[in-house]
Amino acid sequence: MKRKQYISLSLVLLLGAGGVLSGCSSKEEASTTGEQVILVGTQNDYPPFAFADENNELTGYDVEVVKAVDEKLDGYTFEFTAVPWDSMFLALESNKIQAIADQVAKTPERQEKYLFTDESYFAAETVIAVKTGREDIQTIEDLEGKKIGALAGDSYTLLLEEYNKKAAKAIDLKYSESGNPSEILQDVQNGRIDAYVNDPIMINAVLEKNNLDVEIVGQPLVNDDMGIVLKNGEQGEELKALIDPILEELKQDGTLAELSKKWTGGEYIPE
Repeated sequence: MKRKQYISLSLVLLLGAGGVLSGCSSKEEASTTGEQVILVGTQNDYPPFAFADENNELTGYDVEVVKAVDEKLDGYTFEFTAVPWDSMFLALESNKIQAIADQVAKTPERQEKYLFTDESYFAAETVIAVKTGREDIQTIEDLEGKKIGALAGDSYTLLLEEYNKKAAKAIDLKYSESGNPSEILQDVQNGRIDAYVNDPIMINAVLEKNNLDVEIVGQPLVNDDMGIVLKNGEQGEELKALIDPILEELKQDGTLAELSKKWTGGEYIPE
């Protein structure tokens, strides 16, 4: 088992949809140990899964899962870089990053286009958050005709977009320009939008940190399994074949459960 030192990477942003990552290397770059560097994209504002800590280092459940995989993986080394959600898949497609660990749900549409690990490392729910005390919203049907915060391209928004295709009255999706879930939840509290649909663990983490007057209502809409996304191609296929058995090992030896309890307070590991 290899031992590594994880360097603190400065947080970088893509400069618009066609931007590039500052200081980003190609997939041929080798680490100081001679191993091939794989740049892993994740957000810096999605606690407790992926966020920047007080030292500006990327941390969280997803980051620590990848580090646990990396400790057991020879020939490659993973380095993390912060990428806005709305640029994440563009960065993967253009090889600015070679992997994503950012609570990406394994939807059929994404699996047709991108390479996912077969093994999932987290089981997530999808819930509705509204201003505390509001009683007229409990189900997805209750969202029809109302203003709902959204992040373009995430699985929660895709769920609502798909629902709109058959809805009697379309949900009025308000796409966030900042791409920051905490700002969307502030808009819910301030009444600028009616609700937000996302993962309850992230929502509760943001509510606690920012002391927002928002609450989760109703029953979960769906459950999703999250996987590591890899760049299509020979390298991605090779990594997938190496990572899947490691994820299974981390599941069986309790590592994933321990990390889940550490970051979320519960064991949300797919069977």
